[in-house]
Amino acid sequence: MADAVAAVLEQWRRERPDIDSQPIGVVGRIMRISRMWDKEIKDFLSGHGLEPGEFDVLSTLRRSGAPYELTAGAFLKASLVTTGAITLRVDRMEEKGLVTRVRDTADRRSVKIRLTDHGLEVIDRVLPLHVANEARLLEALDDEDCQSLAATLATLLESYGDTPSNGPEAR
Repeated sequence: MADAVAAVLEQWRRERPDIDSQPIGVVGRIMRISRMWDKEIKDFLSGHGLEPGEFDVLSTLRRSGAPYELTAGAFLKASLVTTGAITLRVDRMEEKGLVTRVRDTADRRSVKIRLTDHGLEVIDRVLPLHVANEARLLEALDDEDCQSLAATLATLLESYGDTPSNGPEAR
């Protein structure tokens, strides 16, 4: 049984045999699976009262280590969204009691975003369920396939300059 992209490739081979359509097979499949996974993850998180952006903020703060806080600037670099988008997201999360803003004691102009006790409880409860959900999304692959796919995708991401921020603001 072939996937939907295989049919597209066959049509291009028939209509334009002069073009190597192999890239469509890779990019098309990545784009289709991305859309499917975006919906699956959004639906999963919604069932826990979270939006994907909120989960991203909670998990970023949690993995930063105690006291589970980052400056707004560190969030901007990590998320590549606008200041306004971060501000609105944090405003909504403050209303839910998930995060709080605290002034930096060393620099009163700087504000840090910090997990609340409730936010810590939520991320620690939802994270294992989220990882299990992601494992479910990959259940068609064995461990070796997953490792190979992860390495291949990492190579592709690195080729686009997608590397971690290692500066002091990353903490």
